[in-house]
Amino acid sequence: MKLVLKTTAALVLATAIPASAFAGGSWYPYEAEEVMPAFASDGVVSTVTYTPVEKAEKAWNICVSFPHMKDAYWLGVDYGVADEAERLGVKMNLVEAGGYTELAKQITQIEDCVSGGADAVVIGAISYEGLNNVIGEISGKGVPVIDVINGVSSGDISAKSLVSFKTMGAETGRYLAGKHPAGSEPVKVGWFPGPAGAGWVEAAHAGFMEAVAGSAVEVLEPRFGDTGKETQLKLVEDVLQANPDVRYLAGTAVTAEAAQGLIRERGLQGKVDLLAFYMTPGVYTGIKRGFILAAPADSMVVQGRIAIDQAVRILEGKDYTKHVGPKIFVVDPSNINDVARENILPPAGFKPVFSVN
Repeated sequence: MKLVLKTTAALVLATAIPASAFAGGSWYPYEAEEVMPAFASDGVVSTVTYTPVEKAEKAWNICVSFPHMKDAYWLGVDYGVADEAERLGVKMNLVEAGGYTELAKQITQIEDCVSGGADAVVIGAISYEGLNNVIGEISGKGVPVIDVINGVSSGDISAKSLVSFKTMGAETGRYLAGKHPAGSEPVKVGWFPGPAGAGWVEAAHAGFMEAVAGSAVEVLEPRFGDTGKETQLKLVEDVLQANPDVRYLAGTAVTAEAAQGLIRERGLQGKVDLLAFYMTPGVYTGIKRGFILAAPADSMVVQGRIAIDQAVRILEGKDYTKHVGPKIFVVDPSNINDVARENILPPAGFKPVFSVN
């Protein structure tokens, strides 16, 4: 198989690290969590060990649709889907819409993928509800749709490879609530959940707010916005200007990455601390250097891998886990040197891969 590269512009919360995160070589078996009944928002979560097939029976054509490739998070998912497609011996073509405002473009790209002969479609959705019609049309043609990372509400999907962003947000909120319990001196927190309307954003927002409820943490008005660096930096600047007594800035990985330089420039280290509710290379480095406190890791690389494996299993009529995602664990200075980086982040220097032939 050939990888085709293209360059784009592009704690105190101690939890168990999956045993497989320490393993070298193969990425599997991987400690994961299955939701039953599948696709239920209130389903029962149980621990499972995920093992993919060794090879596909034929070179299936799998289309992958992402919201964008503007940050390292989606680069990590790209690494997962591309590397797993190569390992399994299937074709993969990836399209990216350019941002969370480009729902119409994502729909068109998905339609073009299917008309171009895709056997299955893996979708990182721009909108929780907005893709339901096209998903219904695709599945009606017998093309499996796998929901990866962001989540959709459609009942016409074949599988989900994702984690609960509500849990991701809650882990971040619990960290702050643990540091500032009820009765202690109140602290102000700037909160930057991401683009309004995206399913993962709404889930993370709900989890974060529930986790800090009843504590001494006072959350300022949430600042929603696209996960481009310039957008997030502007939101951070606005909050710092309007709230000089803010103690923490918590939000997307892009928020934390963008804010690091600003905090240093203004001499606010130790006065304003940063947290992210998911992991990227920039956040990883920030934690290692002491510029970011902590972030839960959702192993986005493995989520991408599982989505490709689910697609192959469905196409080949094999048993598959319908609703599953890697087990979430928190990375902080106490464990960052023990985590297998290649399971949670793309390799250093990895460039976007748009096709595996």
